[in-house]
Amino acid sequence: MSNFRPLHDRVVLRRITAAEKTAGGIIIPDTAQEKPAEAVVVAVGPGTRDEHGQYVALEVREGDHVLFGRWSGTEVRIGEEDFLIAKESDLFGVIAER
Repeated sequence: MSNFRPLHDRVVLRRITAAEKTAGGIIIPDTAQEKPAEAVVVAVGPGTRDEHGQYVALEVREGDHVLFGRWSGTEVRIGEEDFLIAKESDLFGVIAER
């Protein structure tokens, strides 16, 4: 990820992998797995400008665990890994440490 930096109010997310087995031990094939709506923030842009031209920093930080909408963002491949690039406004919130 060192060769990519998001612009404005965009964030780069790494999806948290879904469970491959049910509680009963049944293996779920990749085609039947739902894409998780939870991710880790990998990189954040510098922010966006408000109506007065001042920069407004993003509230999320690298390493935050976030929830996002099923249809949010754009999937991209950077190097050998898949990421999701979304605007901060597409995120529902930050998950507190468990």
